[in-house]
Amino acid sequence: MRPSPSHLFPSHFQVPSRSFCAADFTLLLCSKIQHFVSTPTPICDTQTQRIMASKSESKEPVNEQIVANTYGAMRSELNQIYSKITELEMEVSEHSLVINAIQPLDQSRRCYRMIGGVLVERTIKEVLPAVQRNKEGLEEVITRLNEALEKKKKEIADFEAKYKIRIKKSDSDVKDESSKKEGSAQGVLVGPASSSG
Repeated sequence: MRPSPSHLFPSHFQVPSRSFCAADFTLLLCSKIQHFVSTPTPICDTQTQRIMASKSESKEPVNEQIVANTYGAMRSELNQIYSKITELEMEVSEHSLVINAIQPLDQSRRCYRMIGGVLVERTIKEVLPAVQRNKEGLEEVITRLNEALEKKKKEIADFEAKYKIRIKKSDSDVKDESSKKEGSAQGVLVGPASSSG
């Protein structure tokens, strides 16, 4: 018979007297943690309140470096979403090419499909619906990623507004813009028609 783990808990916990298994101990521990999380803590004094306030304020970035790192991470996430959308759009176009290629063919004709790295022989009748379902699933994922992209863009815009972030343009970007302005101002001058007589 195993000893009760009552030495692990303070005296105000009620530990059953029967022997414990790992599942019982985990259940008991989870219920006690949930009790502590859901029980409000009494306010002690002003010093404790100040400490708690400083901890809640510490979730905000403290200095420029932390703000820059947070902003960089947000931009990185945005770029990852962009690249994933591009990747999935390429897969959708590949699925469309396959569908367009096999749709007009005889439904009983043999075709091969790669499933998890294994080439499987099937008929067009079996493969075509699966490829169409995959394409539809990819399109749904792209739609959800576009929604996430818009949320991330808004989050970044809010972050930029909150911390007054302005992105400096590199020298090449500035030169490109100035050449575009010059190019748009250029035109063809046509002189007066010469009168030959």
